[in-house]
Amino acid sequence: MANEKNLQDLSGLKSSLSGIDTFYVVDYQGLNAGQLSKLRKDIREKGGQLIVAKNTLINIALQEGGRDFTDALKGPSAIVLAHADPAGVAKALSDAAKGNDRGIPAVKGGFVEGKKVDVRVVERLASLGSKQSLQGELVGVLSAHLSNFVGILEAYREKLEGEGQSA
Repeated sequence: MANEKNLQDLSGLKSSLSGIDTFYVVDYQGLNAGQLSKLRKDIREKGGQLIVAKNTLINIALQEGGRDFTDALKGPSAIVLAHADPAGVAKALSDAAKGNDRGIPAVKGGFVEGKKVDVRVVERLASLGSKQSLQGELVGVLSAHLSNFVGILEAYREKLEGEGQSA
């Protein structure tokens, strides 16, 4: 007979994972309570959630969703869900790892927008800016090009008006 607490944890884990396209599996061993609390807060600010559970339960919940992370679920593991900003959550993990001499939390693997990825992809994702900063950069680039285009159209209109008056 399965342990009642494990069944409850599994049910909660499955409901947390439903509808999630991006998550990371991390090793959190070595973080003290204060560091883990700060990491949870940083991840939450980026629109994510850190869940510590038994590897067996994480594995069952992921496999029922068609995602196999058996290879990454060795040693103490936590799963970090990215609800809104995958790059921002990855950056929070990266910043926390840089903030201590042991490099913890260490990413073991990830699932980004429906595809299993390795640690290098998560590291590259963490090097990007947040979703808002990338959107801001895109708006800046587009507005600069639009401004140039409007200037060209205005000059062409003036040229046509000048040719029309001379004719």
